[in-house]
Amino acid sequence: MENTPLILIFITSFLIVALASKQIGAFFARYNLPLISGFLFAGVLVGPFVLDMIPSEAIGKLRFVDEISLGFIAFAAGSELYLKDLRGRLKGIAWVTIGQIFFTLLFGSISVYYLLSFIPFMATLPSTSRVAASIMAAAILVARSPSSAIAIINELRAKGPFTQTILGVTVITDVAVIIIFAISSESAGALLSQLPINIGFAALLIGELLVSMLLGFLLGKFIGFILSLNLRTLSKSIIVLALGYSVFVASALVRIYSHALLHIEFLLEPLLIAMIASFYITNWTRHRDQMLDILEEVSPAIYIAFFTLTGASLALDVLSQVWGIALALFLIRLLTIFIGSLSGGLIAREPMQHNMLSWMAYITQAGVGLGLAKEMAVEFPSFGESFATLIIAVIVLNQIVGPPLFKWVIHRVNEAHTRGETSFDGTRDALIFGTDDQALAVARLLKSQNWNIKWVCTDSSCAMAPMKEDEPLTVIPRLSFESLEKIDASKADSVVAMLSDEENYRLCELFYENYGTETLVVRLNDLANREPFQKLDVLTVHPGTATVQLLDQFARKPDTASLLMDTESKFKIREYSLRDPNLHGVALRDLRLPTDTLIVAIHRNGNDIVSHGYTRLRLGDKVTVIGSPENLDEILLKFEL
Repeated sequence: MENTPLILIFITSFLIVALASKQIGAFFARYNLPLISGFLFAGVLVGPFVLDMIPSEAIGKLRFVDEISLGFIAFAAGSELYLKDLRGRLKGIAWVTIGQIFFTLLFGSISVYYLLSFIPFMATLPSTSRVAASIMAAAILVARSPSSAIAIINELRAKGPFTQTILGVTVITDVAVIIIFAISSESAGALLSQLPINIGFAALLIGELLVSMLLGFLLGKFIGFILSLNLRTLSKSIIVLALGYSVFVASALVRIYSHALLHIEFLLEPLLIAMIASFYITNWTRHRDQMLDILEEVSPAIYIAFFTLTGASLALDVLSQVWGIALALFLIRLLTIFIGSLSGGLIAREPMQHNMLSWMAYITQAGVGLGLAKEMAVEFPSFGESFATLIIAVIVLNQIVGPPLFKWVIHRVNEAHTRGETSFDGTRDALIFGTDDQALAVARLLKSQNWNIKWVCTDSSCAMAPMKEDEPLTVIPRLSFESLEKIDASKADSVVAMLSDEENYRLCELFYENYGTETLVVRLNDLANREPFQKLDVLTVHPGTATVQLLDQFARKPDTASLLMDTESKFKIREYSLRDPNLHGVALRDLRLPTDTLIVAIHRNGNDIVSHGYTRLRLGDKVTVIGSPENLDEILLKFEL
């Protein structure tokens, strides 16, 4: 109990450091560097080798932070293995996974064993210790980063057989590596303890794995029960994290008492238990979405704490001696991934282009790899801490190099569906898809505001013929890129889709990917279909909901509503694109604007900026202005010509 005040001081200090680490990580992300690099850097900065804000003694006392984080990381790994997502390409996924694991373990362990002779603190160890270190290092080199892969796939909107195989291999490998590490750890422990590796050892190892899996299943059942209770999400999150931590506590107690009572160490695998529990919840309960929500909500705090503490525990004196070895291991890992991907792909008869390029998508490592490195440091204190520093250096290299190569290869196989590039030709053009009364009203209103409109129908038997004073009706046979090219769709600054939800989504995808059209507006038929459109940054309007919201606005704030609707108000709101290069870099306070006009907001690079006098304009800015119609026309000439 006398150490309690000291532990509280360490915890408080670490919480303050973690808050600073969050900001440092955000700063790194601003320059396209991985967030975890920023967290690790913050940890190194406050660690015992630099500022010593977290001394070596504190790192040992904060071991429980690692265990809470590792339980969470194992939960996250299990939740990513959703069997329904793997159907259809199981053959290719299985063979590539087997190839990568086999060659990484084989060549990785051999390479590490011989490289250890060049590391001062490892060269003097007996051969058994070097073998133990090499098999554990090879197991960690197998690890992947499903979270990074999923983030990149979502960012690029990647889809196709190549992407499906990549994601399947990444997820399965990250799950398999926990089992492989458990076996490697047991084998390494037997070698270091000079225990015979015989049938008895194999039986004990199999028994430990089976008991761990059974406990994982029971833990999954219990977590499912917790998730079914009517509790707040925060309460459920705390309980799930506590259960993950309790697995490590239980494992340590079983190890102590089995040695005292049975004279053998029965080692439960806490990472495997937590992973199996999450895997069960994800695939065989109705609580998958709830579990994913909890993991997503908690993940930022967990990763900040874990990676910051990992950075603080790095032995910089060791790192200065082994950076060359870390680079060599990084290159060896790339080679083993290439050989494994190529051989597995050839056996599965995957396209040769995919076989030659897929290795680039498997480089990234993150949470599981770092977690296993920390576990090795704890399990094998004779060399683990120093050797873990070497492995963490390799993981950081993989995390820096991996994502750019992943993005490149997704583009190379043409499975990226990102927003295309758009340009402004000096006139405001709109395409309106749909021919009912509302489409006609939108067309007339836009035309009254000096827009060039093109009215498009996807059916040659359109019942409604356009009036003579309106734009002629353009008929296209189907919604395809070729059809859009024939009507000069690339010139459109705005697209209004008023078809079925399925047709609207197909249309928005075509404009998003091929033309990068910034303003896509859709009239929703079913509000439940809103989410896919939001991922494309589409502005959605559901007639029923919009009417209710407008009535509410008129009831509460009639003046604002009138201004918004351009009715019964002498002022109007307009948005203009800044096209005049002479205004680039000019502060708003230096603009000569009419006295009854006001710039209220600026939209730049997907972000809304609340403007003030010192805000400087940039070419391409979308500027929202309020004022009289006459003076708004003057501003149009100033900004867009």
